Amino acid sequence: MQAIERVPLFSQLVRFGVVGLLAALIHFSTVILLVQTYHFVPLTANILGFLIAFQFSYWGHRKWTFNDTESMHRVAVSKFLCVQMLNFAMNELLFYVFLSFNLPYPVALIIVLTVLPIFTFAASKLWVFRD
Repeated sequence: MQAIERVPLFSQLVRFGVVGLLAALIHFSTVILLVQTYHFVPLTANILGFLIAFQFSYWGHRKWTFNDTESMHRVAVSKFLCVQMLNFAMNELLFYVFLSFNLPYPVALIIVLTVLPIFTFAASKLWVFRD
């Protein structure tokens, strides 16, 4: 790969990281709020955290990370939902496994939220927002 091609990819990875970190912060904060304030079960709070963070994540990636895409919104959002549903299934499974090892739920959630972004970036770049 030529050096000129690496700069846009690096820039895109940085934007992906920023949107992803903000979405993860929204997800994490929502779970903590629901568990601590409203006494939700962590796995249930995780579902709501995912749904709220999904909106931010899609629009952040659509408008900023992959802003050069010409894919239609109705196609991209459907693909992104598929990727995120698979991502969420892996998220919930890993969260459950880590909780079963008696890890504190915030620690388990941080681990889960740092492992899955690699899959999300690759799927988004190669399928969701591909023209």
